[in-house]
Amino acid sequence: MSNKGSCLCGEVQFEIEGDFNKFFLCHCSRCRKGTGTAHAANLFSSTATINWLSGKERIKTYHLPETQHARSFCTNCGSVLPIEIAGGKLIMVPAGGLDDDVSIKPTAHIFMDDRANWEDSLNDTERFKTIPK
Repeated sequence: MSNKGSCLCGEVQFEIEGDFNKFFLCHCSRCRKGTGTAHAANLFSSTATINWLSGKERIKTYHLPETQHARSFCTNCGSVLPIEIAGGKLIMVPAGGLDDDVSIKPTAHIFMDDRANWEDSLNDTERFKTIPK
């Protein structure tokens, strides 16, 4: 299986060759800070590979000191990008960075004890198809 993806500005383009094993919605404070949202939505694979189609020179990786937390992003637009973790034995792909439909459903919500205090009320929040007037 193959999935293509890109950053917001289009400078970085990539292709993931292989299947995803897990799809985690991570609610830890580090993922919330890194995404600015209630949770990160990351796909994981121990068998897939990342092929950088363009813009590899625009990628910067940040490793949070004294932790295993890391994220890669486009230095032009800031979009989060795939990263090899666990010594290259695992890849993590932000689901929102894929241009193709995701073939796997979320596997689990993780780090729920660390979730934002406002997150539990999200299901009761008004919904709009576009930005409200």
